[in-house]
Order: sequence, then C-alpha cells, then structure tokens
Amino acid sequence: MLYQPPIWRESRLALEAAALVRDPIYRGKDVEDGEGQPVLLIPGFLAGDGSLGMMTRWLRRTGHYTRKAGMRANIDCSESVTKKLEARLEHMAEQHGQRVAIIGQSRGGSFGRVLAVRRPDLVSGIVNLGSPTTRQLHIHPLVLAQVVAVGVAGTLGAPGLFSISCLLNRCCSDFWDDLQAPFPDEVGFVSIYSKSDGVVKWEACLDEAADRTVEVRASHVGMAAHPGVYREIADALDRYRALDAGRSAKRRRAAIRLVRAA
Repeated sequence: MLYQPPIWRESRLALEAAALVRDPIYRGKDVEDGEGQPVLLIPGFLAGDGSLGMMTRWLRRTGHYTRKAGMRANIDCSESVTKKLEARLEHMAEQHGQRVAIIGQSRGGSFGRVLAVRRPDLVSGIVNLGSPTTRQLHIHPLVLAQVVAVGVAGTLGAPGLFSISCLLNRCCSDFWDDLQAPFPDEVGFVSIYSKSDGVVKWEACLDEAADRTVEVRASHVGMAAHPGVYREIADALDRYRALDAGRSAKRRRAAIRLVRAA
C-alpha cells in the first residue's frame, strides 16, 4: 500500500524557522567564507523564490553569490523551465569564472539534477532538499490532486502551467530521460530527506547517484529552515568550491605544458 505522509506535519514551519534563528549556524559560526561562490536556488512545486528567502540571506552573509530561479510559483512546463535555468547558469558561470552550485527544494531539486546531467561544465554540485528524483509523484494525495489540477488547467490553455502531456512524458521526454540518466562523476550530489516529510514519500529521495544521502528530522517545507540542513549545505559548498579549485589548477598546469611544448 502506498505510504501517505501525514500532511499536518507541514504546519510547523514557524517553529522550525525560530529554531534556526537561534542556532549558531545561522549566524555563520564554523561556516567557511564562500569567497563569492555562485549558488542558484530553485524552489519547490507551487512555491516561489521567496520560499528560500532565509537561506538566500544566510548564503549572502557567509560570502556566497546567490541568484534566484525567477519563479513566482514552480508550475511551468519542465522542459521550458530547464532551458530558462540553463541560461541563468551560463550567465552566472561566465560572470564568476567558475561552475555554479545548485540548491533545489522538492521539484526544484529535480531541475538541479537534470541541469547537472546536461551541463556538468556549468554545475559544480547540487544539494537537494526533499526531492523525489526517483519517483516524482510519490507524494501526499492532496498534493497530487494539486499537481493534477495544474496539469488540467495547463492542458486547457492556461499560460505558464505544465500540462497533462508533461506529466505523461510526452512534451518533456528529454527532461524525464535526463532525470533518470547517469549522473556525471565530476559533479557533486547531496540528497537530504526526512522521514517526517508530510509531502514527499522519503524513499523517493534516495537517489543512488548521490555522493551523500542525509536524513534530518524536519517537515518538507521546513528543510529550508533547519540547522542540520544548513550544516550539510555549508559542507557541500566547501567541497564543491574545492573541487572547482582543483579543476582550475589542472587547467592552468595543462595550459603551461602546452605553452612550453609549442
């Protein structure tokens, strides 16, 4: 029988946010300076950029350069959204001269995974928060009903909404294929999940491609305001920054060898 997470757990966001503000991690304790590391944040289904506002402010205070996904609500066609986000990645990578880290919550993490598969040259690593990358629709029935409602509205012609064709792997076949494609070795991948998640079936977050799979005790929306999640993000961004520094050093050494051989 399909597991149905208790959705009432999602009413605790205010308490979770209050606990985060009291925690030293939110004040930047033991967090390495980001040195301008670019980070793209992608919200979840029905959510907009503001849902990751606390995280955005924390990242900026700790020396990271952040950019929003440009979403009022994450309800557009998957392939269309991916192409728009790829353009943002290209601009960020060119502007900063390094690959971009992606933090995605729920559906946002699925976009992060696809972008990493398509453009490992632009993505240093991804951190997914409650993202059902293995089975997209393993979610609470009430949320599934909202997904279907958006799909019906999009099918009937409402602008800016995905359609039933998107859900049935017709118009977005490339997106769905890339979501399940092998993950590039040169890109980091952390998947964070919670057995207290009231929206997503937590097993759907256990992506075998992840370098690190981490359990926290939080609500689904509360993962964006959980001290343990912030510690994992800080550690992951450190690793991704070091990974890119190593790549840059290798490129410099290769360039020197080419010049000397000329």
